[in-house]
Amino acid sequence: MTRMTGGQALVKSIIAHGVDTIFGLPGVQLDWFFNALHDEGNNIRVINSRHEQGVAYMAHGYAQSTGKVGAFAVVPGPGVLNTTAALSTSWAANVPVLCVTGQIPSAYIGRGHGMLHELPDQLSILGGLTKWAARIHHPTDAPGKVAEAFRQLRTGRPQPVAIEMPLDQLAQPANVDLLPAVTDYARPPVDEDALAKAAALLADAKAPMIFVGGGAVASGEAVQALAEMLQAPVIANRTGRGILSDRHYLSMTQLAGHRLWASADVVLAVGTRLQPPRMNWGTDENLKIIHVDIDPVEIKRIATPDVAMVGDARDIMPALVDAVGKQAPSRASREDELVALQGEVQAMLLDRLGPQMAWIKVLRDALDDDGIFVDELTQVGYVSRVAMPVYRPRSFLTSAYQGTLGCGLATAIGAKIANPDRQVLSINGDGGFMYNVQELATAVKYNVAVVAVVFADGAYGNVRRMQENLYDGRTIASDLTNPDFVAMAESFGCAAYRAETPEALARILPNAFRQTVPTVIEVPFPKTPDPWPVIIPGRNRPAK
Repeated sequence: MTRMTGGQALVKSIIAHGVDTIFGLPGVQLDWFFNALHDEGNNIRVINSRHEQGVAYMAHGYAQSTGKVGAFAVVPGPGVLNTTAALSTSWAANVPVLCVTGQIPSAYIGRGHGMLHELPDQLSILGGLTKWAARIHHPTDAPGKVAEAFRQLRTGRPQPVAIEMPLDQLAQPANVDLLPAVTDYARPPVDEDALAKAAALLADAKAPMIFVGGGAVASGEAVQALAEMLQAPVIANRTGRGILSDRHYLSMTQLAGHRLWASADVVLAVGTRLQPPRMNWGTDENLKIIHVDIDPVEIKRIATPDVAMVGDARDIMPALVDAVGKQAPSRASREDELVALQGEVQAMLLDRLGPQMAWIKVLRDALDDDGIFVDELTQVGYVSRVAMPVYRPRSFLTSAYQGTLGCGLATAIGAKIANPDRQVLSINGDGGFMYNVQELATAVKYNVAVVAVVFADGAYGNVRRMQENLYDGRTIASDLTNPDFVAMAESFGCAAYRAETPEALARILPNAFRQTVPTVIEVPFPKTPDPWPVIIPGRNRPAK
């Protein structure tokens, strides 16, 4: 045992589990935690931001782009509450984020005395937004609680967890027995009966399809091998983009997948909810679904599949490749058919959403194959979900179904801190950009050379379109008054440009990616065609 404060026990335990970067804002309830961070020197890097929401999104971007745990620390009460949008985003996108927060003195928790930053039940709030949340009651409790936090982060479904520690216990010295970090966690065994059933269905399928989500992100090689064996198109949701490179003829967009869904007979869903196809596209008795997921609850959440395979895709997918390979007949290449289908979908997008597609082409052309694209809630962002080619896993970052406006810039900063040698491009609308614009100061402080494109149409564009189209043009609370984004960015110390056309943006982006400081590019943005009737296709099979 070693004599140390609770703050030191907590910090040393976090470092022991491989955390080398923590995003955080100090404050009185975390004084002894940050003192301990200071004493660790180069053992851990501390990145402070201008708002608690910023550090939580940075941790999200750090984790989503790498698969490593993203950690942040904030004071309790309003500090924690400021992070909840980001925590909900990490929950929706299945991102392993560790939230560390303080608490009021132990003796006063739950008593309602009105202590600084007191909440009625902070731990319940955190528990409702995370996979697991716990309080550290004493310095000797820290190593075990941190170990459990990382067990939760590294087993089962990856989602955020939270730890809180009262300020008196952070300051309290005690003899603490630090625990060695566990780095190898057991994974569920492959269900051999389910494997045999799934292999038989896939081997006999005439029109198989594979859908992948974030749960398949580490299984790309096996996904490709199985897809090529079956000549099965692979359709990725947002968090699964790039698992199979869009340069491969079997990699299909959601819109091409929708067209193929109508005639599919067996669908393999790997690490994805398969929500839009099952809830919007329709199912019937002629469609068999095999669902692979680490979370047994998720497998039956929407509908019970014909074959349920609970386990890690890293184990199940290679086993499926072997099992199917022993049964499946050799199949003729579908390359010509599928390339033609992708061409038809591309032509349709250019015809109906040409303005957005022009910007997307410029953005994609400027990005390296491993460049990281950070989606946001913008007209270009919506279309990018089905039209932006993606070539590597973890290079299309998204808020998933949470759709958190304003997440983009801070998420991109976190991703760039985690990946300093890769291009990181954040696209934003003028509405969402202003949610966390103060984090430009953070990016300048730490020389984070992220590139942010701001599509400025002077409105919450989606809301305004709805009001114009569905409410007879009676707009309310949807127009915005904007600053000069170029001048504002320059005042922070950023490089800044304005691009009036896609051609102008194409000329600017190469120079922007060469900068050693963050870059903001303002794009005055006209109204564009409504993307939703195109990018959310309807039912093409009768409902079961």
